Amino acid sequence: MSTEQNKALVRKFEELINSRDLDTALTLLSPDFADHTPAVGLPPGIEGVRAFFTMQFAAFPDSHSISLDIIAEGDKVVHRMSNEGTHQDEFLGIPATGKRVAMTHIDIWRIADGKLAEHWVEADMMGMMQQLGVVS
Repeated sequence: MSTEQNKALVRKFEELINSRDLDTALTLLSPDFADHTPAVGLPPGIEGVRAFFTMQFAAFPDSHSISLDIIAEGDKVVHRMSNEGTHQDEFLGIPATGKRVAMTHIDIWRIADGKLAEHWVEADMMGMMQQLGVVS
């Protein structure tokens, strides 16, 4: 696939997540998908992705991602994003606060055979925890 096709695949995944079409989004992942930075306590692979977004959708029902930058080279795509939402249910053991939060993250995706094969993420979790009032 070309770098433009790779970027389009990543954008499609994020569009499906934003529209809450998780089942279709998961079809874009390769059967042996590897998430190298999964949330603590979640299963590996596709089931971990399903569990994470199910948890996120419940905790932040109005969450929405905004693409800030997307860069591709070879089989990798780097996507810098902002996620915003209102904390309305437990998330990672934190009870609902009702607070609106925004968090930036940088995702790196590896594409193989037209599917998302691997994922790494660096997220501003400290900033999110500060906004939720968990840490100062």
